[in-house]
Amino acid sequence: MLSLPDFKEKQIIVALLSHGEKMSFKNDNIVIHDLDGTIKHQSTCYRLFTLFIVGHITVTTGLLQRAKKFGFSIFFLSHSLSPYGNWLSGTQGNVILRRKQYAYNDTSIAQHIVKNKIEQQIGILNKRRDKSDKLIEALILLHDYSDRLPNKSFDFQMVLGIEGVASRIYFEQMFGEIGWNSRKPRAKRDIVNLLLDIGYTLLFNLVDAMLNLYGFDTYQGVYHREFYQRKSLVCDIVEPFRPIIDKTIYKAYRLGRINESDFDFIDDQYRIFGKKSQPYVSFLLNGLLDYKEDMFLYVQSYYRAFMREKPIEYYPVFRIVK
Repeated sequence: MLSLPDFKEKQIIVALLSHGEKMSFKNDNIVIHDLDGTIKHQSTCYRLFTLFIVGHITVTTGLLQRAKKFGFSIFFLSHSLSPYGNWLSGTQGNVILRRKQYAYNDTSIAQHIVKNKIEQQIGILNKRRDKSDKLIEALILLHDYSDRLPNKSFDFQMVLGIEGVASRIYFEQMFGEIGWNSRKPRAKRDIVNLLLDIGYTLLFNLVDAMLNLYGFDTYQGVYHREFYQRKSLVCDIVEPFRPIIDKTIYKAYRLGRINESDFDFIDDQYRIFGKKSQPYVSFLLNGLLDYKEDMFLYVQSYYRAFMREKPIEYYPVFRIVK
């Protein structure tokens, strides 16, 4: 399995293919040419961990064979940054791990994950220099919800309720100054929700690739219940990492990097296409890469604790504010 020193050398690449651009291979390198045949990007497959391809591409057996040979995952996104397919590389046949997954039925890991997420939300809000009365009140409430976990008498629905209320309080304070209404996944009724969807998609796929390194059944969750075609375990593990995207978007707004003219409003939804999306994908991905090693160590530690059936205090805790 991939070690941390090896993972440090790995690259995560987003290839935004404009009209006429092509991807090919040369001496085990991925090469992207523009319409005129000029090399736009080149990198070795040996150092590749995840490849996001945005736009239309002809998938060849050569691409898929190299992904398996060099152990990197490929995720396909449309020009509007909606995912539509993947080719995952990872450990196959970890039967013992999957048996443990299917036998697990407890709320302790779910509560641990949700508490970790709320603590990171508190940490981000605590970094604000100007704390209004509403922010202070919100922080008190978030601390209260965090302190309610863990509780052996809580079922999954109770844990979900705590997470939902805490998230509403948090988002109101996180984005309230920039016209926040509410979190509406996939509705894209405002630019913040659109950017959250894009950022969370990148995060989701990155965590999916990490979990596949160990052979998890990513459809078998410990918090999110099983639902047809939903990767419940990925939904679980991304929770403590979501504030990375929130913080990155808030910072971009503060720095004036969000330009409303870059976005189109189509069928009551905000969209962003082509070259206009490039700087947004770039700063969202860079925000994640700042914590790439922390995320890898979290997933690695989670695997070891789960396989050895360790008490909950041995499970990893992610820290966005150090």
